[in-house]
Amino acid sequence: MKVSDSPTSSAPGTPGTPSRSHMPPAPKLAYTREHILHELQQQEQNCQREIGLVVVGHVDAGKSTLMGRMLVELGHVTDREHHQNVRNSSKAGKGSFAYAWSLDSSEEERAHGVTIDVAHDTFRTERTLFHLLDAPGHKDFVPNMISGAAQADAGVLVVDAITGEFESGFSPQGQTREHATLLRSLGVQQLVVAINKLDAMDYLQARYEDIVAQLTPFLSHCGFDMSHVQFVPVAGVTGENLRARSESGSLATWYRGDTLAEALDKLQQPSRMYDAPLRMPVNNVFKGGSLISSGLGVSGRIVSGIVQVGEVLRALPGDAWGIVKAIECENDTRPWAAAGAIVTLYLTQIEANEVSVGSILCVPSSPVPLCREVLVQLLVFAPTYPILPGTAVEVFHHSAEIPAQITELVSLLDRASGDVIRLRPRVLSRHATAVVRVSLGRRGHGAGFPLEVFSTNKDMARLLFRMHGETIAAGIIIEATP
Repeated sequence: MKVSDSPTSSAPGTPGTPSRSHMPPAPKLAYTREHILHELQQQEQNCQREIGLVVVGHVDAGKSTLMGRMLVELGHVTDREHHQNVRNSSKAGKGSFAYAWSLDSSEEERAHGVTIDVAHDTFRTERTLFHLLDAPGHKDFVPNMISGAAQADAGVLVVDAITGEFESGFSPQGQTREHATLLRSLGVQQLVVAINKLDAMDYLQARYEDIVAQLTPFLSHCGFDMSHVQFVPVAGVTGENLRARSESGSLATWYRGDTLAEALDKLQQPSRMYDAPLRMPVNNVFKGGSLISSGLGVSGRIVSGIVQVGEVLRALPGDAWGIVKAIECENDTRPWAAAGAIVTLYLTQIEANEVSVGSILCVPSSPVPLCREVLVQLLVFAPTYPILPGTAVEVFHHSAEIPAQITELVSLLDRASGDVIRLRPRVLSRHATAVVRVSLGRRGHGAGFPLEVFSTNKDMARLLFRMHGETIAAGIIIEATP
């Protein structure tokens, strides 16, 4: 089925338009749109790149330790801060988690030794500013992992090279398969596979090559173009092959490829939708606590458009609006920010109960359509139970979790050509591709959910479907009913 060519839009007087009579007039802003677009063009020409990077993998694969060590190697975490983490983790009887504590900062995460929420940080290599998102690996926290992956341009898949551990993570019950599938379903095309803990395997070349041989056909089947996938052997605890490689070490006897830092620097910044209307899904809301950051703090990744200080923004769903008092990125303030940046906006004239995790920020003149029913082109994974008309599911859209029902199986598609091979199938089995109709939310609750069709904004049209604690399908919205 063809993707719809015409965007769904909201006309004045519909639920997609502001209803507050006291909304302020359009502000006089410090920068013209043309000026900001010129600045962005100059940045790209000067290779000043920004990439959202999510780190995923099976629980205990060493993701937080690996990236925490990377932050130390690159000088983002000072020696003093690291030594403090070493002392505190040793006092807690968790000395081996010292590097992970650079990212796992909450008391609960440090007590249990696992990442629970998505940890945010930034670091720079020679060519790139990375917005780092360290996602939880445990199967109980897959919704948090989805929220992190939805903000990423590229991914690092960390696998444990230790015999039995890789096999456990790569099994149908492990998270390696699910995380890789979710990354690709959320639009991530570039992947670095960090084969970690090779020090525990004496840097055995045969073990590395066996893992590469098993992962390559699987990642290709997930939809990754293998020319955009890099495999890198590493040891997170010792720092081997993160920023440098020991010339006299065991790894150097057979490996001549990139370090992890070099592999990351080869990632390409995707094209950005600077000219499109502002769309910013919210993944955190908090009260600002300083003079600069007073007001309501709202964090998220700008998926399209531009925002600047002084601008009036609408929070959907709902009719609340706020004024941007400050924009914070990389622990610094900016006068404006554009698509691809992960930022915190400090808003005035809006209350904490008027915007929440899962809301979408936009400009009042170009609101996101509010939808209760969508037509989705769906790729089914390997669910335990078949998908039938009337199946109740949880739909994930960025940080929003929406109760939903698959009300109609419209057609079954050929996966290669996209041609319709059957109308109104009775059931969708594993690995099927289909068009389905989805009813969002509970009947009689709310005006709808802010969504767009794939032809208008790809990042606003990707959905993931979960049921009974497992991810069963992914899809793109091809038609939306406001």
